[in-house]
Amino acid sequence: MQDDISQEAVGRPEEACGVFGVRVEGLAAAYLTFDALFALQHRGQEAAGMAVSDGVSVTVVKNLGLVSNVFDDRTLRSLPGTMAIGHTRYSTTGASNWRNAQPAFRSVGDAGFALGHNGNLTNTTDLASDLGMLPGMVASDSDLIAEMVSLKYPKVFQSGVDSFTPEPTEHGPLVDALIDVLPKLKGAFSLVLMDTHQLVGVRDPNGFRPLCLGSLDGGYVIASESPALDVIGAEFIREIEPGEMVVVDDDGVYSHWPFPPESIDPKLCIFEFVYFARPDAKLLGKEVHGTRRTMGQLLAFAAPVEADMVMGVPESGVPAAEGYAKASGIPYGQGLVKNRYIGRTFIAPDQAQRVNAVRRKLNPLAENIAGKRLVVVDDSIVRGTTTRNMVRMLRDAGAREVHLRISSPPYQWPCYYGIDTPSRPELLAANRTVEEIREYLEADSLAYLSIEDLRAAVGASTGFCDACLTGNYPVPVAVNFDVEVLA
Repeated sequence: MQDDISQEAVGRPEEACGVFGVRVEGLAAAYLTFDALFALQHRGQEAAGMAVSDGVSVTVVKNLGLVSNVFDDRTLRSLPGTMAIGHTRYSTTGASNWRNAQPAFRSVGDAGFALGHNGNLTNTTDLASDLGMLPGMVASDSDLIAEMVSLKYPKVFQSGVDSFTPEPTEHGPLVDALIDVLPKLKGAFSLVLMDTHQLVGVRDPNGFRPLCLGSLDGGYVIASESPALDVIGAEFIREIEPGEMVVVDDDGVYSHWPFPPESIDPKLCIFEFVYFARPDAKLLGKEVHGTRRTMGQLLAFAAPVEADMVMGVPESGVPAAEGYAKASGIPYGQGLVKNRYIGRTFIAPDQAQRVNAVRRKLNPLAENIAGKRLVVVDDSIVRGTTTRNMVRMLRDAGAREVHLRISSPPYQWPCYYGIDTPSRPELLAANRTVEEIREYLEADSLAYLSIEDLRAAVGASTGFCDACLTGNYPVPVAVNFDVEVLA
């Protein structure tokens, strides 16, 4: 579905969402979820929400804005219960409005269930058609999943004046419905769900988006990233496997594998390591910060240059800049200050506002850079608007030379698995050589990390999705790139 949100002003690809779930007896789940959502705020700043169960009913509170805007102590005190799920949203499908804030809720069964989704389905149109829904009737792919699950719940049958509900199965209605629905979904989806008694986490067969499991005071926690566990004092257990469904209930934690075995093919988004994940997150057994430093080191070996200072573009470019400085022997220093009060989702509808937004977000340290030959390390270039204006800012502040080093390969293809990126014609590297990009950016030199060095820096044996860099899409997408629009 087409999204009505424009690309972020500062020229980054945007992550879809952050999800969280907790089930711990004796602790206030709403407060735990509130703290955890702060740790996942970087994954979505358009909306936030949580659903809380007190064992009898499920209550959902959600709204547009940051976690701190949506929740306060009065709200949290009104949400008693020891189980909850939470969500921070950045839309890739569906409009940015209250209806599409999550968790999604359906009133079925004893008290209903709630769902939070990180990712993007690639067969939304076919699924909606199977349900008899016309184009435009589906608010978002997350809402569609919730609808599909609700339709598989046991129905109340009429028998004269009496009614009865079928006997619950071994797994419970929520898990049974998921076992039926999940194999029909294609694309990227890391899910958290809950009814009054069960907490469920699901990762698609490719594992495009991360999801991990932790323990806390005899209970369990599920989160997009491990820092959400750290902030509430939970212990990291492991990452949830691609194609795995983890269920937490009164009996503890156990796994189902609802997808055909042949469909399981790990393809974690490689950009989680480059940009999306927090530097203190653990992915595939590695801390992301160390991986980014290695990217910078490999970049220094591959693209050396004579310079006086290495600087990183705040904040995701900083670890790679540290690595470049270490490998090259060029001193590391700060050249830009970031305004922390302008978030990742600052939206600018036109080019003039995008230019102004760069200055709102970044400001040069003139005394540090005046007269110096700079190596400027950043994680990626998407449209190029930000980078071009940053180069001009550095020159205006007195930089003698500006040498750009990018700790990922050229970003050439849109993502359809949960990342908000422009259409291919808007991507700076889609139809330009590196030299043509350098000229556009007005840099003295430009070099990208190769795909081979990026894979080496990540250093894990499992597969990755690098479609945005290579055009090799693990799950087919129905797009004509010659006439493509943002999907």
